Order: sequence, then C-alpha cells, then structure tokens
Amino acid sequence: MHTKIDVVIMAGGKGSRLMPLTEHIPKPLLKIGNKPIIEYNIDLLKSYGIPSINVSVHHFSEQIISYLKASDKIKINFITEDKPLGTIGALKIKDTYKTDNILVLNADVLTNIDLKQFVDEFLANKVEALVATAPYVIALPHDIIETKNGQITTLKPKHQVTYNLNAGIYLFKKSCLEYIPENTFFNATDLINTLLSYGKTIKTFPITQYWIDIGQHHDFKKANEDINDLKFPSQ
Repeated sequence: MHTKIDVVIMAGGKGSRLMPLTEHIPKPLLKIGNKPIIEYNIDLLKSYGIPSINVSVHHFSEQIISYLKASDKIKINFITEDKPLGTIGALKIKDTYKTDNILVLNADVLTNIDLKQFVDEFLANKVEALVATAPYVIALPHDIIETKNGQITTLKPKHQVTYNLNAGIYLFKKSCLEYIPENTFFNATDLINTLLSYGKTIKTFPITQYWIDIGQHHDFKKANEDINDLKFPSQ
C-alpha cells in the first residue's frame, strides 16, 4: 500500500479545548494509556507498510519534533507552519509527495480504521477525494410533532437519528492541492467545499471500527477508558 499514497499527519493545532492539559504539552503528545496520541497513528500507518510520513507542526513544534526524532519507528519529514494554517493549509508548504494520492489525518484522532480498505476504496472509485465518516447517534427522548401552518401533520414516536461525522481522515488526489491557497489558514472542510463547488466527485467511507476525536476533556477521558480493550493491526 505504501507505494500508492503519501501521508500527512496534521499536528499543528493548539488544543485549546483541552486546557489546562495542553498548557505545556501539545495535544498530539498527550498520553492515551501508555503512549502519546500521535504514536497510535504512526503505529497504525507502519502496520500497513508505510515507511515514511510527513508531520505538520506549529504549536509547541519543538516538543513534537524532539519526541518523534527520538523514535526510529518510521521516517518522518516535518512540515513547519510559521503561522497557523488550519487543518490542511500546510500541504502547500512543501511538495515532497511522490505519488498522486495523499492521505491526511488529524493527529488527535484515535482509531483502528482499516486503512487498506480505505485506500482500496479510494483507488477503485477514481474520485477526487474520499472522506472517512463516523456514526453519531442521537436518541430523541420524546415523540416528534411535525406541523404546517400551526397544524399537526405527523406524530412520530421517539426514535434515534444517526448523523455521519467528519472523522478527520481523508484521501485526496494530489491535483486537489491546486485548490489550497498559499500561506493561508485553510481547513480540510474548506477544501472539500471548494472541490464540491467545482463539481468534483467526493465520496464517504464509513468507519466500522473504533474512532474518537480527542478534542475535549470527556473525549480524552473516554479514550483512556477504552484503550485497554482496543485492538490495533500492529497488535
């Protein structure tokens, strides 16, 4: 699989919602179980035969670079943001990509997604982008009343509604980089909306394995509760 894709881990964010945990430590280095969040991503990538990756850094970049340089798990090229460039803007800093396909994932995502299936789905469909999604279920506690002009039209019993969340894991054709502005704060969602405005084909890939975005304290707590029961491809 490693001959078909390049990889970029986005690790430049501040992690403000996790303060005070991130007051002196960058979010990618916060520990889930016995190792930092970003290391789970690196182990996942290595388990699928990927020998080298790119890591985009900004906030507390020296800590992340120092930690990862001390590890010999995988060859890493660091992309340093001089200013915050969002969740995908840093891809335009250096063009070190050797393939036509770029896997982008957020460093604060903990998942054991089947990467081979994800990449195979992308290549088989010949789309400009493939976006991994995670299900989010909301249980509605009461009956739902639908109205028109103040009159009840439908009474629906309480039920569950499932939404597809953006999981922060993407595959893009390298040609998509031309739609990312230079040296500008630009999120992956901005790129997706831009591609859609140009009529580009984007599909979704539902994650059926474990996934959690460690953006808030309750997510961090849950990930630490779940980690001992999770199985990763490298295990």
